[in-house]
Amino acid sequence: MRPGQIIVLATPVFFLLIAIEFAVGRMRARRGTGHDTYRLADAVNSIGLGMLSQISAVLTGLLRIGIYTAVYSAVALFPKEAASEFWTTWYGWLLALVFYDLCYYWLHRMGHESAVLWAAHVVHHQSQHYNLSTALRQTSSGALLGWIFYLPMALAGVPPLVFVVVALIDLLYQFWVHTEQVGKLGWFDRWFCSPSNHRVHHAVNDTYLDRNYGGILIVWDRMFGTFREEDERCVYGTRGELKSWDPLWANAEVYWALAKDSWHARSWADKLRVWLKPPGWRPADVAARFPKPAFDIAKVTRYEPVVSHGVQWFAGVQFLLMLGGVAFFLWFSDGMPLQRSAVWLAALTASLWAIGAVLQGRLSVTEVLLVEAAALATASAALGIDWLHHICKPLALSIAIVFAARRAMASGAVTRFEGLLLAGLVASLAGDVLLMGSAALFVPGLICFLLAHLAYIALFRIGVGMFPRRAVLAATLLIGAGMYAFLWQGGLPPALRIPVGVYVVVIACMAAQAIGRAAVLRAADPSAVWVAVGACFFMLSDALLATNRFVAPLPLAQLWVLATYYAAQVLIVRHVRRPGD
Repeated sequence: MRPGQIIVLATPVFFLLIAIEFAVGRMRARRGTGHDTYRLADAVNSIGLGMLSQISAVLTGLLRIGIYTAVYSAVALFPKEAASEFWTTWYGWLLALVFYDLCYYWLHRMGHESAVLWAAHVVHHQSQHYNLSTALRQTSSGALLGWIFYLPMALAGVPPLVFVVVALIDLLYQFWVHTEQVGKLGWFDRWFCSPSNHRVHHAVNDTYLDRNYGGILIVWDRMFGTFREEDERCVYGTRGELKSWDPLWANAEVYWALAKDSWHARSWADKLRVWLKPPGWRPADVAARFPKPAFDIAKVTRYEPVVSHGVQWFAGVQFLLMLGGVAFFLWFSDGMPLQRSAVWLAALTASLWAIGAVLQGRLSVTEVLLVEAAALATASAALGIDWLHHICKPLALSIAIVFAARRAMASGAVTRFEGLLLAGLVASLAGDVLLMGSAALFVPGLICFLLAHLAYIALFRIGVGMFPRRAVLAATLLIGAGMYAFLWQGGLPPALRIPVGVYVVVIACMAAQAIGRAAVLRAADPSAVWVAVGACFFMLSDALLATNRFVAPLPLAQLWVLATYYAAQVLIVRHVRRPGD
């Protein structure tokens, strides 16, 4: 049984313990003897990041285990047979667990003392609450460099199976220490990582910062001078507060900050030091030009954007459905080809992002459903799950139409602007349905999308005139001509040369109109830029589709074609606004 399957089997236990902790916290809060440590959005975000970590580990875990196995096989310092015999005795297993915990201590410590490692580890610390859901909040990028710290075990001849098992034991042990409902435990606190010891580790208090790194044993901290006992109330989170429920941004925020500082640093040495120095270190010239306020614990506020109870219920239901999907994926991922796993990873990630966005107030419920339907339509097409694709592909554009119609009705009147947007979406829906059919329906489908682009041209013309940037029109037509020549040379059937040629001209004009509109309106309406990006995605999607159909098959063609297509439609329908609104 693989680690992912063990995590799936352990999940009901995790949730049972979370429910018990939640109930105890509520009871103590009512009695005035404690406080409730849970908030729905925070818990969903934490568990969602754990889900993202597990599904991405299907890919990144290959790096960690692959390198470990390669080192073990090639340069282990002891004969394999003798080493394997030793490490698989009961005392060998116990020693391997202690060995792993020591390696983990140094990985964990360096994760707080080196910025590039902190960029991965920070995910686990971002929650401003401390509860069992926080334990599940894990990074998706830790395996990229974390494997380095476990190479001593490979050199010592610890078999890969033993390594994987003790790693899982160490990880599972740490679940229960993420709670405020368990106080100090006397002698246990002196030897082991306990709730009290680990609360200190998660705190941003000056006296607690960067302490208590042990995974199972706290004796490492006592030996190496990093132990601190809990003696004041902990304030949780990070000193660079996340203030977001976006799981992708949670994984990327520190990498992005480091990349910006490295880019702005004038010294080449400083460009490197930014990544290696402790978190928070910045070159003097960068700090002077781009100052950041000093951390003040008195000014820390919890990030809790207000959303309605209906949205919270919706997000909760969506989250449970996602949990089932992730569990299903993890259970069967071992038998999946790598490409198939990558497709599901992308679809599940998009859905997790959408759930975070609705809890943050960035997306509406309808938009979340649109993202999820588009993700499923794309994944099912790429993986050849026809029955699911035939449901989700028309469903996605139907939801987009509902979104546009509701927004039009909310504005009080359906004007020509809203009518053209709806016409473009309806024509696109018709094209989607036709292109799912036989090859004989290709031209009717093409005509539907041509009508959609004509509607979009008329839509983008409102308030700015026709082709306000003629140079852009010339550029898009030139790109279109190049693509058409490529298709012609690649084997475009004679019967399709005229309809495809007309279509290329129209979509090039649509992109030119959108880009010109953005150039005119970007100061008054920054969202016009996103509409232009969507139009460019439309051109890219159709170029990929035509290349795959008429020139040469592309790997995972449906993934790229539909991902760019839905990106185009979502960006257009979400960001297009009447001039002056």
